[in-house]
Amino acid sequence: MTPSAIIVAAAMVTQTIVDDQGRRLTVRRLHALDRLRLFKAAGPLLAQNQPWLGMALVACSVAAIDDIPFPPPVSEPQIEAMISRLGDAGIAAVASALRQSSEQSMVESVANAGN
Repeated sequence: MTPSAIIVAAAMVTQTIVDDQGRRLTVRRLHALDRLRLFKAAGPLLAQNQPWLGMALVACSVAAIDDIPFPPPVSEPQIEAMISRLGDAGIAAVASALRQSSEQSMVESVANAGN
């Protein structure tokens, strides 16, 4: 597998979780370009608002709800619509999944560092 194929494959990795409302949420970790696009959609003021941006990052990590795909939001109203659609239960479930994924990646990095 070529280096670029590895990068593309890593960007496509998703995980499906179920929130407290029973919705199936497909989650993917945002990469540098995804975050850059989110900053652009948020605008200069909201991109510096840490609480807003944190929730937006979580919401924008959702690729599908109940197997219905959602494209990445490209404007502030679209970001807020996704947050509204997810609600507290969805945001909490996605945040937990991202946190666990991050912790798992860190453990794997430490384990692979010895090789």
